[in-house]
Amino acid sequence: MTAPRTPRKAFGRLSLPERTYVADALRTETVGGVLLLVAAVAALIWANIPTLQHSYESVSHFHFGPEALGLNLSVAHWAADGLLAIFFFVAGIELKRELVAGDLKDPKAAALPVVAALCGMAVPAVVYTVTSTAGGGSLAGWAVPTATDIAFALAVLAVIGTSLPSALRAFLLTLAVVDDLFAILIIAVFFTENLNFAALGGAFVGLAVFWLLLRKGVRGWYVYVPLGLVIWGLMYNSGVHATIAGVAMGLMLRCHRREGEEQSPGEHIEHLVRPLSAGLAVPLFALFSAGVSLSGGALADVFTKPETLGVVLGLVVGKTLGIFGGTWLTSRFTRASLSDDLEWADVFAVATLAGIGFTVSLLIGELAFEGDTAMTAQVKAAVLTGSVVAAALATVLLKVRNAKYRRMTEAEERDDDLSGIPDIYEEDDPAYHLRMAAIHERKAAEHRRIAEEMVSARRAEVPGGAGDEGGGPA
Repeated sequence: MTAPRTPRKAFGRLSLPERTYVADALRTETVGGVLLLVAAVAALIWANIPTLQHSYESVSHFHFGPEALGLNLSVAHWAADGLLAIFFFVAGIELKRELVAGDLKDPKAAALPVVAALCGMAVPAVVYTVTSTAGGGSLAGWAVPTATDIAFALAVLAVIGTSLPSALRAFLLTLAVVDDLFAILIIAVFFTENLNFAALGGAFVGLAVFWLLLRKGVRGWYVYVPLGLVIWGLMYNSGVHATIAGVAMGLMLRCHRREGEEQSPGEHIEHLVRPLSAGLAVPLFALFSAGVSLSGGALADVFTKPETLGVVLGLVVGKTLGIFGGTWLTSRFTRASLSDDLEWADVFAVATLAGIGFTVSLLIGELAFEGDTAMTAQVKAAVLTGSVVAAALATVLLKVRNAKYRRMTEAEERDDDLSGIPDIYEEDDPAYHLRMAAIHERKAAEHRRIAEEMVSARRAEVPGGAGDEGGGPA
């Protein structure tokens, strides 16, 4: 007879290397997310104070760059096409690592976040389409509510002080990686109109050289940074969105470790570039993209125009139902049971948090309504509104369960034997139990010594000592 198969757990414990990677990545993204929030608030203040409003527009539309190379761009354009290429470069590395060494390597494990991400993009697009069609609006913005902003979501967690368990944080991170991949595909396929085949061919040649240098083991930032800039410039002039160059180069890096390596080249470069992306590139993009009017009329228009209402409902309702529904259906059909420590209410709360769509949603909004300044501003206001509503709902749902999350997080991080490795990862190691036995023996010996000293002190306080005839009661 064969032993009964143990059902696979959804949101189960991460492996130690995966947990370490996720913790490091999320730590940087959380700091970047706080900076992103600060930049967004600064943009709104700068753009809405009458005495400063003109300077915001002047700086945003200030052009610089080599005209001969077709790169005389505005500051806002440089932020969207240039700085976000760094963000998508990191996204490309993350995706490659997930495919070769992370959760996406195992098809069974990958099914859950991939299906959840796909449903979390498809349902918001449907919600937008239905809402906009019913109101007689434009369908051009169908892709705006499809993106999740992981940095913004983590910043919300940091601000509200929620101790989300590592399995749910890893799910959110993997979900965002897959989300970014499909957002890139949407940008490449649906927002590319006129192609310059000469520039596109040059970009492909540059990428081939980039790949060949990597395969040959050539090192040195002074080789790859200039080459990357050339590839980016050619991609921009080709008509394909320039951020595609970033993700393409990120996907080419080797992300599996060879014998003797503590980090793969991709992990090493990601470790170096991620702070630049999260701490500089994305906040600067937010600074020059989030500056929209917040007058009473503008906010009212968000809920009365079909396009902007479609964006808000897509983020708040579509994202939540899509991710939660995709997760539930995948677990149902793969017969994976939820982790013993979690409930479906926790998955629903995280799905609500994923409704925060900021960076990529703002970018797609600019591309979808390019040339229509008024509609672009209104869609940006809708993205901000939807993200704030999603953040508020997620805050309420997560706070209800925060006491349990805190206990789970403390259990995950407990290291009583001071080995540097959480105890839950050492429970099957005899050496761990020997170390704990030694610790408890030392504690027991200390307690015995204290007890003996206390008994001796009490005896000394009684004339004649305990048990002497003179020491009895009168």
